Amino acid sequence: MSATPHARRRRPRTNRILAVAAGLATVGTLAAVLPAAAGAATTSGQGQAKPGRYQDVQLLSFNDLHGNLEAPAGSSGRVTEKQADGTTKTIDAGGVEYLATHLRKAREGQKYSITAAAGDMVGASPLLSGLFHDEPTIEALNKLDLDVTGVGNHEFDEGSKELARLQNGGCHPTAGCYTDKSFEGADFPYLAANVLDEKSGKPILKPYTVWKKDGVKVGFIGVTLEDTPGIVSAEGVKGLKFKDEVETINKYAKELERQGVKSIVALVHEGGLPASTDYNYNCDSPGAGDGISGPIVDIAKNVTPKVDALVTGHTHQAYACTINDPAGNPRMVTSASSFGRLYTDTTLTYDRATGDIARTAVKSANHVVTRDVPKAPDMTQLISKWNTLAAPIGNRAIGYISGDINNTGTESPLGDLIADAQFAYGKELDPETDLALMNPGGIRAPLTYAAKGSEGDGVVTYAEGFTVQPFANTVNLQDFTGAQLIQVLKEQVSGSNAAAPKVLQVSSGLTYTLDLTKSGAERVVTDSIKLNGAAIDPAATYRVATNSFLAGGGDGFTTLGQGTNDLVGEDDLVALEKYLVANSSAANPIAPPKADRITVVS
Repeated sequence: MSATPHARRRRPRTNRILAVAAGLATVGTLAAVLPAAAGAATTSGQGQAKPGRYQDVQLLSFNDLHGNLEAPAGSSGRVTEKQADGTTKTIDAGGVEYLATHLRKAREGQKYSITAAAGDMVGASPLLSGLFHDEPTIEALNKLDLDVTGVGNHEFDEGSKELARLQNGGCHPTAGCYTDKSFEGADFPYLAANVLDEKSGKPILKPYTVWKKDGVKVGFIGVTLEDTPGIVSAEGVKGLKFKDEVETINKYAKELERQGVKSIVALVHEGGLPASTDYNYNCDSPGAGDGISGPIVDIAKNVTPKVDALVTGHTHQAYACTINDPAGNPRMVTSASSFGRLYTDTTLTYDRATGDIARTAVKSANHVVTRDVPKAPDMTQLISKWNTLAAPIGNRAIGYISGDINNTGTESPLGDLIADAQFAYGKELDPETDLALMNPGGIRAPLTYAAKGSEGDGVVTYAEGFTVQPFANTVNLQDFTGAQLIQVLKEQVSGSNAAAPKVLQVSSGLTYTLDLTKSGAERVVTDSIKLNGAAIDPAATYRVATNSFLAGGGDGFTTLGQGTNDLVGEDDLVALEKYLVANSSAANPIAPPKADRITVVS
């Protein structure tokens, strides 16, 4: 396969995007016979070819890259594929060197091709990108010829000013320039239709954009989930207001239609949960959209029929489903997993007579970004450049492990390890510290035993630790009553977390039973909650270590935002490093914790 990149395109790219002011495949198909073959040309009386009425437009899309430029390690770098005989095959996938090759191959022979993304391109990134405030990822996306992306919640990890810098360029306000060239910013527009400045009431970035070529016009509207403030630090969303996804998309779909744009795609950073994690699972079985649940289903059912397809993300799942719009007509809804492991290839058949998509002809499929293709040389060069800058920091050994320490499951071995690290660090700050709690969403990758570079098997480098905990949260201590502590545990499975529980990872000594046969807060068995074997006393005071995100009430843990006697410590990665240094060596590596603190009844 050719890995030759397209010619670089710098702003403005008016020939492709007009920014408007203010493997096997998972297949979804809306089949119909068109009056003429899409893309077929007719001949005029003078013998000159005219475009046919129907024109196929290729839409390549992906989501939730999270700065994973290098091939992700462990389970984060694999997908599962259901075979014809019912067995499951695991495939290594991801890495922008391979993603570039696959996308460029997919575009070959496609005169009308658009590449779009649905948010979380940056944020929670490995050290190679995160250490440099994700400038390397923006450079990579420029080279990938990304045409447009919506924002995700992680685009706000460092606040709206930093997001504006990623869009417009310029050196970082405190870190400065990393190379002898100023950072140029994104070639492509970031869309944030439902993210408003509190004072002006206007979107902080463009709400939509229109792709144009030879009379074909496709509009894109970008939104992130309305609950972004609940899953991002308060500082990251300061001064911003997040509006309802459906209302926003419908508003701008009308505006696009008034401008004569009738073919519309929504880039939605909110997602669904297919009934199977196999990337090629048919979520239209037994009927349209029957195999998928989650927030995107309600969004898709309520977004105006003016929108022809939804490219989604956030849940890191793979699907290409049809979900009926409010008029009862099927509409394509896609997501390409995460970390660059998949890309979606959707065919939109454009009707030149109406300016709209012949939606009954839409087809879509997810494809694996396999690693059995040549690496794209320009991406290899980009990774090498930034790795050279990161190496002095990233290659430093901070600990040793005897096996993979995974971050999956209701209670994960890595969750236990991080909670223990924060507990130990908390006791350094205050010997009265009783326990630590860690949010599972803050643990971004496993620790793998196999050497990633030249460090040797079992060595944990600073770069690997950074990949696990990239948010630079501080470790905070707060006092809570026993009654509040019990309430915190109940908030894991009630309130905003009732439908999708967020089970906190707990430090050694804290044990309880989680009964999933019950509903809501009753799933936490109150009488089972014990600390070092003793029941929690509702009237007693407990000193609890958490990260600053949780201490601010993040992830729906409102009670954690009510602690007293605050003490703010250092970065949570410092706590992990201290723990690994103190408790492991090459001769005595840390074994994966047993993950036996929470008893799950299901």
